[in-house]
Amino acid sequence: MVGLFALLPRRRWTRLFAKLTAFAVVVLAIVVLADTVARQSLARPLNLYLDVRLLSAVLGLLRSTAGALVATLIVPSALLGAGLLTWLLARLLEPTEMGHSSWIVRATGATLIVLSGLGLLAEKAPWIRHRMDHPALGVATQQIRHFGRMLNERSRFEAEMAASRASYSDQPGLLKRLDGRDVVFGFVESYGMSAITDPRYANVVVPRLHTLTRRMASAGLYLATGALVAPIQGGQSWLGRGSLLSGLWLDNQLRYDLLLASPRETLIDDFRHAGYRTAALLPAITLAWPEGERLGYDEIYAHKDIDYAGPAFNWVTMPDQFTWSYLEQRIRRDDDSRPLFAEVGLISSHAPWTPILTLLDDWSTIGNGAAFSRWENAGERPVDLWRDHDRVRENYALSIDYAIQAATAYAERYVDDRTLLLVLGDHQPAPIITGQDASRASPVHVITADPALLEPFLEWAFVEGGLPDPNRAPPRMDAFRDWFVSALSAP
Repeated sequence: MVGLFALLPRRRWTRLFAKLTAFAVVVLAIVVLADTVARQSLARPLNLYLDVRLLSAVLGLLRSTAGALVATLIVPSALLGAGLLTWLLARLLEPTEMGHSSWIVRATGATLIVLSGLGLLAEKAPWIRHRMDHPALGVATQQIRHFGRMLNERSRFEAEMAASRASYSDQPGLLKRLDGRDVVFGFVESYGMSAITDPRYANVVVPRLHTLTRRMASAGLYLATGALVAPIQGGQSWLGRGSLLSGLWLDNQLRYDLLLASPRETLIDDFRHAGYRTAALLPAITLAWPEGERLGYDEIYAHKDIDYAGPAFNWVTMPDQFTWSYLEQRIRRDDDSRPLFAEVGLISSHAPWTPILTLLDDWSTIGNGAAFSRWENAGERPVDLWRDHDRVRENYALSIDYAIQAATAYAERYVDDRTLLLVLGDHQPAPIITGQDASRASPVHVITADPALLEPFLEWAFVEGGLPDPNRAPPRMDAFRDWFVSALSAP
């Protein structure tokens, strides 16, 4: 490339062409890097059409893991670095007379352009392919294909909505088999099947699930477990929960936005039609959440609405045990006589998986959460922990172990014959935890004091106890709504 530009005459248009070429090379290098990050964190290629809006979430995660200073500096530093790289490449490419110092600019620019062009060599260099996954031109072509596909996504999604049942308001005996019981869906962050099937985590998580089975039996409760396939991995939990609640496959942000822009009803509306009050307890929601109003919850408890006096734990705004306690003490004890449907976000198992808390034995001491202050400075700093991937994986297993302990203790104390509890994984964690070819299934535990309520689950794809049947192919999350309403409505 340098040789080509050296043959061009020094004109205004060639200087402009050199600047534009340098800019294009830098942008391409950034896109390749972003594609690599997307594959490692979300187990899918980058989709620029949709993923630009995730930048704020990435910065929020950086702020909680690497610190506010790093998160604040990273954007201007990246822009400054990209600008400097573009300038150096433009100087390298710009046709000019060789001067006494031009060799410095050319040498520097040559080094940088080699680094930027590594993606172009990825097909022939396995060590680069391992890092970059696709050559740069392939990534660029892929983004063009994504753009074309997204232009047609609206019509495809509208056709899918039209072909499926939007409302169950006229369903005979809607959810009557629940007999007015409270229904709680507790979504455990990053709880995927790898926690059970991968030997690196199974030696921690599987014994905990055996303990769950024994303790539920001792408490006079019945337990069944299955799995559901999520549309995402590593992040964007709302797409998994949205697929389960809507009965539509929401594997990208555009589909989620189209759902919100449509009048289509969800499982939340089904419960409302059946005479339930509906609540969302989501401590990870720290910004405005107009989506909650569109989805139609009667009550929304985001971070700002929850009276929590304890510390945050990096990205985790409050521990699961407090969230479970708040559900029981503040939401389920409401004076409203209607039964409750609650969606609960359990985030102690969210990356960066430090610190790992210990469960409080006496739930009466939880109160406003000040009791968790003892762990305020516990654990490693995320930036230190993540230097060692083996220790990151160890902490992932321990965080899932804590989440299951908290759910077990809640069920022992508060699940009675007027409660149906589902503890669900929202998605698999990132490929650094699962590997590149892991299933996207997540476990689902059903707990009740009435064995008759387990029968529909056992007829579907669930088995008794705390472990799913590894030989059964799990259904997708978008199949859940239609099945749940049909199975639990009176015939």
